Amino acid sequence: MRIFLLIFFSLLVQQIAYSQKVTGKVLDNNKEVLIGASVYWLGTTNGTSTDTYGRFEISETESTNRLIVSFIGYQSDTITVLSQKHLVVRLKEEVLLEEVIISGRKEGAYISKIDPIKTKTITQDELTKGACCDLAGCFGTDGSVQPTTTNIVTNSKELRIMGLSGVYSQVLIDGMPLIQGLPYTYGISSYPGTLVENIFVVIGANSVLQGFESINGQINIQLKNPKESDKFFVNLYANNFLEQQANISYSKKFKKWRTLLAVHSTQPGKKIDRDQDTFRDLPQTTKYSIFNKWKLGDPNTWGFHSMIGLRYVDEGRVGGQMGFDVNTKLDTSNYYGQKVAYSQAELYTKTGYRFDDKKSLVLLSSMVYHDQKSSFGTTRYDAKQLSFYGNLQYELKWNKTHLLKAGLSLRNNEINEQVSFLENSLGRTYDGIYNKEEIIPGVFVENVFNWKARATLITGLRVDHDKKNGSFATPRAMFKFNITENTTLRLSGGTGYRTVNLFSENINLLASSRDVVITEELKPETAINWGANLVQTKYWDNLTATFGVDFYRTQFTNQIFPDYDTDHTKAIISNFSGTSISNGLQVETMLKFYEVFNFTISFNYLDVYQMINDHKKILPFNPKYKVISSFSYKPKSKKWHADVNLHWHGKQYLVDAGPIYELGEPSQSKEYYLVNAQFTKVWKRFDVYIGCENIFDYRQVKPIEGWQDPFGSYFDTSNVWGPTRGREFYMGLRFRVK
Repeated sequence: MRIFLLIFFSLLVQQIAYSQKVTGKVLDNNKEVLIGASVYWLGTTNGTSTDTYGRFEISETESTNRLIVSFIGYQSDTITVLSQKHLVVRLKEEVLLEEVIISGRKEGAYISKIDPIKTKTITQDELTKGACCDLAGCFGTDGSVQPTTTNIVTNSKELRIMGLSGVYSQVLIDGMPLIQGLPYTYGISSYPGTLVENIFVVIGANSVLQGFESINGQINIQLKNPKESDKFFVNLYANNFLEQQANISYSKKFKKWRTLLAVHSTQPGKKIDRDQDTFRDLPQTTKYSIFNKWKLGDPNTWGFHSMIGLRYVDEGRVGGQMGFDVNTKLDTSNYYGQKVAYSQAELYTKTGYRFDDKKSLVLLSSMVYHDQKSSFGTTRYDAKQLSFYGNLQYELKWNKTHLLKAGLSLRNNEINEQVSFLENSLGRTYDGIYNKEEIIPGVFVENVFNWKARATLITGLRVDHDKKNGSFATPRAMFKFNITENTTLRLSGGTGYRTVNLFSENINLLASSRDVVITEELKPETAINWGANLVQTKYWDNLTATFGVDFYRTQFTNQIFPDYDTDHTKAIISNFSGTSISNGLQVETMLKFYEVFNFTISFNYLDVYQMINDHKKILPFNPKYKVISSFSYKPKSKKWHADVNLHWHGKQYLVDAGPIYELGEPSQSKEYYLVNAQFTKVWKRFDVYIGCENIFDYRQVKPIEGWQDPFGSYFDTSNVWGPTRGREFYMGLRFRVK
């Protein structure tokens, strides 16, 4: 019903929209987009600049119809705008200039005014404000995405949006669903931050083109583009725990193709046990990866284009008690340990043909193979996955301003998991082989309606067929309305659907002494998400301010959430079709002073609960209140910059520990805050950075329940709510050749 109301509201807006706008794209002679090109009406102060895709949007003016487009190092162009509303402008290079110095400041993080779906873009400039060793460390200045530890012993992490588990947010790599199933557990830690070009964060319902699994948000990781990358790049990193990382990349042109080759290495740190609970404060991680991307042509220009990506990862993690030896047989007579070893291979492609400015055809496909062997105390977990994804999409621009996309998709996941016990004095019952095979074909259609450049409505529908669970539909709608030139309202609503991968998505089940009891056949998780966002930007002579308010609500019609409270020795898994709701409110302010100071502050309120027997049960591990702020200073000389961010986390409910309460475990966590800082010195080819995370050394002491007897009935690693590794000093070096 909400979706129909949304469509009805958008039709009303169509009648009241009064301002006309001109949109377009600015390219060079080689049909490459020009980012930051100036676009303004002749003789006026009404202007704008192009975004990271070379696109612009500008309101018409009554005083003139002559539009000026300029970019440093290129010849300016004057266009007379008559009836056309979308322009493609190609600028020629200035042939008389021997040297062109392009000056300007790229925003570290910003919210696009043009995109009909609210999208926050985190650029490489923003990522250099912190160590950003992997994807989990790339959100230190973002208030909507929270990296959360899922297993303290092996330090596995997930990305949460608005308080919900990371499984409800779709994580894409170059638009491909590569991190799902078994890769979910360690996937976001396997991509080095230096390989990331941009991160696009969407909260709430979004496009149906990428699938049905996104329930409350989407994070699209855009890896470096061979056309725009440094010819040679090196990043070296080390911290006071003696962890070391090295990243090296090289790009080259082969005829019409451009390629990027990148290698990564992580070497383990020393063993540390500051709180004297016999367990290491951080695991020893060894990782090697190689990545290769090839690119031909441009999807925004006529003709053939292609992108091919390949990656291989080999990683091992060892955690547990200080005396644990990875080569020691695991049984109750030895130290408790956890060890994980996996290898993963990926291949993905995006190939298409643009017939003209109105029509194009694109094929997206990917394949992932994952092989994992791991042990958690006396629990053995071995798993393999082979997955395939295909998406054939046709794009048609019709009636000048509207855009239709339709196509076919296919998902095929084959997962084999084997759980066994080397010793089972606790009488656990969930050992066995768990096989999952999904073949899900689907069809989808999505249309973008633009009315007088002031209102945009996206309506999408996909229908998929799961061989096991039958057919299901996923409708979604997103609406954008420009209230004024600098004030934008967005509304969204839609459904999501996903099947559960129980152990890879709840890795703590394997690390706990609890028996896992699956009471019934698990059905797919389904939910409805709707919300609203308001963004306003104000401009003064030396200050630019962006204010945003978001509210999103997710209501599950079926949810799988382990029940830890009914029996303290068990984790009971079943379907929950009662009331399960997540309400998220975010208020954010971004300020830019004199082009050198940047300040952001974000406040989050979360209300995540289930109704059980008319009683509101707050779900654990979600701080009700959270504040993130950041401050950056970069002088106009750009020879150095300093960055500081602060995170404050309110109390959060924990899993009921039962008899473990006598050990002093609270039912709620404590409030805490973290302060991180970094200083970067910049030369022509070198950057040297030094920093400190968790400056005031806040730690959750002895986070593991039952650590005194890790093979006993009440050993549990679930109640981790704060940092455990303490203050971290680090330094690094970047070297680049353009």
